[in-house]
Amino acid sequence: MEHEITLVVNGTARRVGVPARRLLSDCLRHDLGLTGTHVGCEHGVCGCCTVLLDGEPIRSCLTFAVSVDGSEITTVEGLGGEGAPSPGLRSAGSAATGATREGDGSRATEPASRSEAMSAVQKAFAECHGLQCGFCTPGFLCTVTALLRDNPTPTDDEVLEGISGNLCRCTGYQNIVKAVHRAAELLAEEA
Repeated sequence: MEHEITLVVNGTARRVGVPARRLLSDCLRHDLGLTGTHVGCEHGVCGCCTVLLDGEPIRSCLTFAVSVDGSEITTVEGLGGEGAPSPGLRSAGSAATGATREGDGSRATEPASRSEAMSAVQKAFAECHGLQCGFCTPGFLCTVTALLRDNPTPTDDEVLEGISGNLCRCTGYQNIVKAVHRAAELLAEEA
């Protein structure tokens, strides 16, 4: 039996029918086509599936989609810079190609410049080489976005505590910590 739920995903209201036991990560990836949310361990340990639920980081692999009916979800695709609906894409009103994406009816759009489309956190991760293989990066980006909203000038220890629920097998974390501090600087410059 499917349940109709409504979510505001990256600023857009979406209705979707899901089985009662559908995980939010699967709903986002398979039902809504937002594949930026990665699923690593399926046990809530690695943090790869972290998204923002009403602004707070959660593990989407541990959350049933029906339990967040009516909530606001922000995925990595929704973290783009001001006015950017998702990283790497221009809004539908600017230079759309006219092509329609299969399945969701939305218009495909032309790539924007990286600096236009990325949030301060995304820019800092790129600038400071806070990623290697990139699999864990979407979860880190969501976590760090919430961390810096709540604590705009964290110490190294506060950064390490803030990202402690996200695992990275490649970087050794030094560049991730540098990226968090750089993102804090960029956000302060934007304010």
